[in-house]
Amino acid sequence: MKAIRKKPGCAPEIIEVENTLEALQQEVGGYIEAVTLPYGAAIICNEEGRILGLPDNGRVCGVDFVGTILVVGRNKDEFCDVPEADFLMYHLREDKYENR
Repeated sequence: MKAIRKKPGCAPEIIEVENTLEALQQEVGGYIEAVTLPYGAAIICNEEGRILGLPDNGRVCGVDFVGTILVVGRNKDEFCDVPEADFLMYHLREDKYENR
């Protein structure tokens, strides 16, 4: 499925990832947690990211995330390709995501 991957300190990138629990866990480095976003999207992150001390990765809709995150689409209870509207919303430009 098509997703946006954002690693700490890096610009977001569009990737293809298998829509399996194992593949999603591998991307975020552990157990997954899904945070629902408006417009049919969700953020998948490492459920234990704070406990593990993963690096800060930014704020989305008032929620601070740590570690690698994936932005995916959602169709009811299933993950799917990230909606086209989300590509525009996240403005995939290198200069917006530099470390400060």
